Amino acid sequence: MTLRAQAQGRIRFGDLYALLAALLGLGAAQVASAQGLEAPATTETRAEPAQTDAPPTNAAPPAGDATPTGDATPSNAAPPAGDVAPSVAPAAPWRVREALGAPDWLWFGAEHRLRFEHLENDFRSAATGDARALSLRTLVNLELRFAWFVTGAELQDSRVYATGATLLSTTLVNPLALLRAYVGVRARDVFATGDQLALTAGRMTLDVGSRRLVARNEFRNTINGFTGVDAAWTSPREHVVRVFAVMPVRRRPSDPDALRDNDFAFDHENPHALLWGAFFGSEPLGPALRLEAYALGLDERDASDAPSANRRLVTLGTRLLRAPVAGELDLQVEAMLQVGRSRSSAAATDLRDLTHRAGSLHLSAGYRVDVGAAPRLVLQYDFASGDRDPDDGVNERFDPLFAARRFEFGPTGLFGAIARSNLHSPGARLELAPHGNVEVLVGYRALALASARDAWTAAAVRDESGRSGRFVGHQLETRLRWNVLPRNLTLEMGGAALLQGNFAERALGAPAPNALYVYTQATGTI
Repeated sequence: MTLRAQAQGRIRFGDLYALLAALLGLGAAQVASAQGLEAPATTETRAEPAQTDAPPTNAAPPAGDATPTGDATPSNAAPPAGDVAPSVAPAAPWRVREALGAPDWLWFGAEHRLRFEHLENDFRSAATGDARALSLRTLVNLELRFAWFVTGAELQDSRVYATGATLLSTTLVNPLALLRAYVGVRARDVFATGDQLALTAGRMTLDVGSRRLVARNEFRNTINGFTGVDAAWTSPREHVVRVFAVMPVRRRPSDPDALRDNDFAFDHENPHALLWGAFFGSEPLGPALRLEAYALGLDERDASDAPSANRRLVTLGTRLLRAPVAGELDLQVEAMLQVGRSRSSAAATDLRDLTHRAGSLHLSAGYRVDVGAAPRLVLQYDFASGDRDPDDGVNERFDPLFAARRFEFGPTGLFGAIARSNLHSPGARLELAPHGNVEVLVGYRALALASARDAWTAAAVRDESGRSGRFVGHQLETRLRWNVLPRNLTLEMGGAALLQGNFAERALGAPAPNALYVYTQATGTI
């Protein structure tokens, strides 16, 4: 809409929020609060937000480039394994920075997403009815670049206006948060001609490897943040070595009333937790085949204001990836081993340290047909161990740490029926690009417990006797994405259904009705 048309029609963002809020039955105070977001600031990052949650194959920050706003794949990465191939090259997006003639050392931009979502028959044990919400997320980014030195910041404003029965948490609400504030070095030809070095210190977001353990969230309304140091070196032959040590940032507020009112509170680092990692990526047989290996450590302890499961874990993993190419078979194999000490819960009364031994496996194979719509069929299987005996002093439940789920387990938000814990899940999905700016996905997953005596973690439902069985149900998913103005305006709608099996029907606290989730969203980037 042009500025002239907007002035003549008196159309404002706040009017749209008021209309949707009226449909939700929200109060006047909440509507007024929503209207306060009608004029988001306009700042930008150079890297573009990804329009898919497919895992990037190279997690090292690109030297000389900004850390992305959104789940952008680094510029030196191979094509993501789960992405839908575009039929035509996208046109250059409009950027306010370029329109204003900003100098080369100044980069800024913004992204705003508006989503309406509805979950009928919420499957979580604490649910009291259907869930319905209007979710808003605004990201504002600024970076200064002087030769090899960079400094920048990113603000996140994540709000939800929901009905009373909707369960809220810090994965949905985080108003006016400082997501990133950092200084860094972006240098080339440091140790060899053609190499790249990226050093970052401060508050940041992280994408590591496949994003199955550490990720910057895209679909979720809030984003994981960390404070510490991150260093990555890329050789002239695209070998990547990366190390980091960070403290997780605790999102605030966290109490239910403050979340429902979208109250402001400062986020702060958790000084009682340390996440560290070492990552190596290489293409030993050329760009068609990529090999990765990594080690991740998490060391946390209880505090009066930060209850935890006292996880002292080391996760070792390796991944082999062949990226999708039309007319050829692609594949992905990732294995993860997790050892250390942990407790069975974060309850203040749980003081028993357990030996931790767990593992996870991802297998997928796909084939893209070299025709106009570029159809790609993917077969996949995921396993994550569960605790076989709650009384044996050993915790065998795999911990997904700070992972993203959307790209392989379906929509999260109010839904999120599958998590990488206590899981057996075969599945299949079909990806299509019937038009250059239109993408379609249809997916299916079966969901079963690896251990009948452990929990369905996404629903917080457990039968320690094991008599409720293992099969949780069938998940069906569909998604339609239209890049109206590529990398400027994207419209998306989709949904998922969970057809519940014997465990979901029998376990104490698990509701019997099938769950149905639908959403529609618009994302604008300038």
